Amino acid sequence: MKIPKRIAQILINSLKGGVVPRVGLPYVTVGRKAEIDALLKDVDMIEEGGATFRFIMGKYGSGKSFLLQTIRNYVMAKNFVVVDADLSPERRLQGTRGQGLATYKELVRNMSTKTKPEGGALTLILDRWISNIQQQTMQEAGLSADDPALGGAVEKKINEVIFSLNELVHGFDFAKLLSLYYRSYMTGDEEKKAQVVKWFRGEYSTKTEAKAELGVNIIITDDDWYEYLKIFAYFLRQAGYAGMLILIDELVNIYKIPNAITRQYNYEKILTMYNDALQGKASYLGVIMCGTPQSMEDTRRGVYSYEALRSRLAQGHFSGEHKDLLSPVIRLVPLTYEEMLVLTEKLADIHAQLYDYEQIVTQQDMVDFIKIEFGRIGADAHITPREVTRDFIEVLDIVMQNPNIKVAELLGSDAFTYAKDEISEQETAEEFAEFTL
Repeated sequence: MKIPKRIAQILINSLKGGVVPRVGLPYVTVGRKAEIDALLKDVDMIEEGGATFRFIMGKYGSGKSFLLQTIRNYVMAKNFVVVDADLSPERRLQGTRGQGLATYKELVRNMSTKTKPEGGALTLILDRWISNIQQQTMQEAGLSADDPALGGAVEKKINEVIFSLNELVHGFDFAKLLSLYYRSYMTGDEEKKAQVVKWFRGEYSTKTEAKAELGVNIIITDDDWYEYLKIFAYFLRQAGYAGMLILIDELVNIYKIPNAITRQYNYEKILTMYNDALQGKASYLGVIMCGTPQSMEDTRRGVYSYEALRSRLAQGHFSGEHKDLLSPVIRLVPLTYEEMLVLTEKLADIHAQLYDYEQIVTQQDMVDFIKIEFGRIGADAHITPREVTRDFIEVLDIVMQNPNIKVAELLGSDAFTYAKDEISEQETAEEFAEFTL
């Protein structure tokens, strides 16, 4: 398996630091085939004009964020637009100090496409939309680029797209801003274009400011930001994209909100988004949210504390040991020994290519490593891919820098065993503290 060094470095540094890399995921993807297939069926439904909503539930380090990034890369390759954000104390779905709008700003800031996967694709999307309509009009009408009739024909097609938005909630205002952007594009008014993009990003704090600069008496607020994402999804389809996928991670930050009423408002927002998707009130739109078991199933503070959500999302009476990947909540189970072994093989290969050395870790070394990791008390239920990955890269680093050390000796040393126990106790304490918040 040959891998570019730039990608190899990103993978090793990210995984050792406990974060999910945004590039190179196919090189280290192991397991989760059933979960990925289930989510990709949703993608097909979105492309046909539907809307979907899923929760991915798993403990810290179980692969939630990894699964999100895998789906993100796949759908961008299928001409989807992806927006993603991690919730935090400053970014929620609803708040009294603009935390909902802050989430919207983060989502739009991270707007990504196949040609601009790092985010910040809004201006590119708008310019491409206008350019595509110009090309399409020239082909259909047989006009040249310098034909005086081209401008009128293009404007007519632009107006058709804009008119179709008027039926949506807030669609008239959205369409008005699109018209303003088009006129600025045609006249080369870069300042006005930047102001329109500023409005789409939700960066106007008062209606007075928006009225002065753009002539519109409305702004995106904490209460209606999700309505504008629905309009974006519909518009993006008209602009030539397959649809839009919204990825929201770290639901635990809603679980941590100390005020019960504020938590309920946030869960009510989730319910609104969920109902919109399942009742057909949104088109070309998918939403995936990720959370830990506590943040989902705790009936005092979690998502299930909101009865309307609990009754919709809780497992049915017949699921038992069997996984129902068509349900709204996908519950991640630990990777198997075999899958973990394959993961270590991939990491060893990437590490050797990155640092230009002959592979020094044998198959038996990897088997011994997995046995030690899974031999810890409670590992069957609590060990995560993040822990295994971090530990194994650490082993690779030590052995590479100290060629006289044998992997078997390192794994069998008291220091290695003590480190494992220490990590296990620390994470158990953190989970207990999280659960008892």
